[in-house]
Amino acid sequence: MSNARLGVLGGMGPQATQMFYQRVLDRTEADCDQDHVPTIILSDTQMPDRTAAILSGGTEPVYQRLLADARLLEHSGCTVIAIPCNTSHYFVDRLQSEVGIPVLHMIRETVRVLSRRGCRRVGILATDGTIRTGLYQTECAALGMEGIAPGTNTQKAIMSIIYDEIKRGETGSREKFALADRELRARNCDGAVLACTELSVYRIYHGLPGFYLDAMEVLAEAAITACGYPLRNV
Repeated sequence: MSNARLGVLGGMGPQATQMFYQRVLDRTEADCDQDHVPTIILSDTQMPDRTAAILSGGTEPVYQRLLADARLLEHSGCTVIAIPCNTSHYFVDRLQSEVGIPVLHMIRETVRVLSRRGCRRVGILATDGTIRTGLYQTECAALGMEGIAPGTNTQKAIMSIIYDEIKRGETGSREKFALADRELRARNCDGAVLACTELSVYRIYHGLPGFYLDAMEVLAEAAITACGYPLRNV
């Protein structure tokens, strides 16, 4: 069995951090406790809001906290870091340059999966921070795809699901999500990504068709395989 140890840099939505680890457990082929991936979870619930920081331009406090947390995981013996927060990946390339262990890039991994599925026009459901920084749009373009951001009213509905509902412990509005679904399909998207962990939570409550790829699910699988453990297929 691999000697790898997974570090999860979470707390950016404690419910989502818990869900991510559950997905790692569920997707690992394991018959006993010892078959699972050794994991350290750092749930930094005092991390400043990433979207607010990006939109205001005050990103350095967020980056320095992410860096301190990543170094703590590295010094604790972790060999791979997973960050189950899409918006935080605005900082990941810089973060990778300052730590000595791999930081999995959730967005690149997700876009690769979409490309393998044959998608060409990909809808992006995410926070304003993730949308405005062009994180998914850039990675899609690098693989010959087009990342489609929702229109203004649809984006407001998605932000309301994330901040007004899921983050407050509610299940999320089907009506608001349906607005996004109708728009993406009308714009001829052949797939869409749930690019916010609160939308991963929404998916658990409501269920969604295969048109939607959950970035958190992709990251969980990438974390397992990066640590040298087998995936559970059924």
